[in-house]
Amino acid sequence: MAFRTPIGRARGWGAAHAGVGHWWVQRLTAVALLPLTLWFLWFLAHLLEADHQSLRAWLASPWQGGLLLAYLMTAGYHAALGLQVVIEDYVHHPALRLGALVAVKLGLVFLTLVAAVALIRIVAGGGAP
Repeated sequence: MAFRTPIGRARGWGAAHAGVGHWWVQRLTAVALLPLTLWFLWFLAHLLEADHQSLRAWLASPWQGGLLLAYLMTAGYHAALGLQVVIEDYVHHPALRLGALVAVKLGLVFLTLVAAVALIRIVAGGGAP
C-alpha cells in the first residue's frame, strides 16, 4: 500500500522533497571531479619541478587558475554533500546531528575560501616565495 500521492510518485520526491536532488547533485559533482582530478594530478606532477615564479606565471593563466579554482570548489562541495549523508545516517541525536552538520559545512566553506584566497595571493604576487 503506497501512501504517496500520484504526483509525488511521478516526481520521485520523498517526504522531505529534496532527496533526489541531493543525490543528483552529488553524482554530478562526482562526474565533474573525474576530469578535474586528472588535471589536478597532472598539475601536481609538474609542480614538483617548478619554481615559484614559473608556478605563478602558470597559475596566472585564466585556464589553469580557473581549473584549480573549479577543482577546489567542486571538491569542497562534493565533500560537504558526502559528509552530510554520513552524518544524517549515523548520528542519531538531533542536537549532535545539527551541530555536526553546521560544523562540517562551515569548516568546508572556510577551507575552500582559504584555498581560493591562497590561489589569488599566489597569482597576484602576495604569497611568500
